[in-house]
Amino acid sequence: MSLRTFTAYVEFDLETKLYIGTIPSLPGAHSQGATLDELQRNLQEVVALCLEERAASHEPIEADAFVGIQKIAVDA
Repeated sequence: MSLRTFTAYVEFDLETKLYIGTIPSLPGAHSQGATLDELQRNLQEVVALCLEERAASHEPIEADAFVGIQKIAVDA
């Protein structure tokens, strides 16, 4: 077993007061948590489950192609 690293996109939902995390390169891998630490634990669990599911069905696991996030400023 090898250590795999994935990039998570994290937002804070003002309505629910929860952190929301998504792994863009792994469809279906998303979770939430009341703290960033809880979110990280939840995402680790979800990623492990997604990888197990893909391995069981012999689906390829793509390399993390996520590049980054940019903030765009405009006068509105």
